[in-house]
Amino acid sequence: MIKKKILDPNRVRCIERGFSFIPHRFLTDGFLSSLNQKELLLYFFLVLVSDRHGLSFYSYDAICSLLQVSVDDYLLARDGLIAKDLIAFDGTLFQVLDLPPHPLRGTRKNSHQEQDRVAAIIREALQGEQGG
Repeated sequence: MIKKKILDPNRVRCIERGFSFIPHRFLTDGFLSSLNQKELLLYFFLVLVSDRHGLSFYSYDAICSLLQVSVDDYLLARDGLIAKDLIAFDGTLFQVLDLPPHPLRGTRKNSHQEQDRVAAIIREALQGEQGG
C-alpha cells in the first residue's frame, strides 16, 4: 500500500470562503464516464459556482463566455445534465442535485435531432427580436 505524505508543506490546500464538493462515487459509480466533455465541463463549473445547496444563477452568456463554449454546446450540455438527473434548471436558477442511485446513460438524443431543436429555438428567438 502506498503511504501518502505532504509533498509541499508550504502549499497545503485550505478551505476558506467557498466550498465545492464532488462525491467520490461520481468517479467510482461511473458518473464521470457517462458524461461527454462539454457536460463534464458544465457540471464541474456549476459545482464550483454553486452555494451549499447546489444553487447558482449564472446566465447562459456568462457561462458560454467563461467556459469558452458556443450556445449550441451549452444547450446540449445543459439538457444532457438535466436528462441524466444531475441538475435542475428553472430557466434562471440551476441546482446541482444529489447524485441519483446510478448514472443514466441511455438518455442522449440523436445529435442531429438535438441540433435541429437548438437551431429552431435560436430561429424563434431571433424572429422575436426582429418582430419586436
